[in-house]
Amino acid sequence: MTNLAAFALSLTIVGVVFEMLRRKKLREKYAALWLIVGVGTLILAAFPSLLTVVAVAVGVQLPSNLLFIISILLLLGVCLHLSWEISVVEDETRTLAEEVAILRTMIEELSPQDSGDDTSASPTSK
Repeated sequence: MTNLAAFALSLTIVGVVFEMLRRKKLREKYAALWLIVGVGTLILAAFPSLLTVVAVAVGVQLPSNLLFIISILLLLGVCLHLSWEISVVEDETRTLAEEVAILRTMIEELSPQDSGDDTSASPTSK
């Protein structure tokens, strides 16, 4: 019964990720991680003894401890990746803000000159 619930959960994860990809709600680079989690859960649900075999091979006493270690490492990786993405976005935002400020200054400098030059330089007014 537990394996059936885990199998259903993993199928749900994979289905939701594919649906979000289809509707363009999730980018491919983020979906890959969730698909790996879903497929890994599917494999563990289909072959529950596999976790025990891997735990013995790695030297972990309880298979559930191995599952928690893998989950914590996965979450740390996600946090690190998202922190990197935020840093990149902050740099891009700062660069764009600087460019907008420069363009705004240029427009403000050109606007008074254009209106003053048009009236004094027009051939009909002389």
